[in-house]
Amino acid sequence: MDEQTRIEIEAAAFRRLRKHLMEERPDVQNIDLMNLGGFCRNCLSRWYMEAANEKGIEMGKDEAREIYYGMPFSEWKAKYQTEAGADKQAAFETAFKENVTDKE
Repeated sequence: MDEQTRIEIEAAAFRRLRKHLMEERPDVQNIDLMNLGGFCRNCLSRWYMEAANEKGIEMGKDEAREIYYGMPFSEWKAKYQTEAGADKQAAFETAFKENVTDKE
C-alpha cells in the first residue's frame, strides 16, 4: 500500500469513528469512554488540535472541540452529558492521570 492510500484510509477510519461517537452513540458518556478505554471525545479533539499544530496551523482547545463536536462544547454538554456519580468521577481521575496528565 502506498503512503497516500494509507493516509486516506486512516483518515476515513477517523471520520467513521467520529460519526459513530457523535451521531450514532451520543448517549455514550465521555467519562465512560475515558474510564474504560483511556480516551474520550475530548482526547480525539485534542489529538486533532495537536496534529494541526504540528502542521503549523494554530488551533486552540475550544476551536478543536467545536470542529470535532460540530458545535460549541458547552452546547454538546447541555444536550448529551449526564451527571456522573462519585464512583465514575473517582475512576475518571485515575484514568485521566494515567492516560493524559502523566503522558504530557
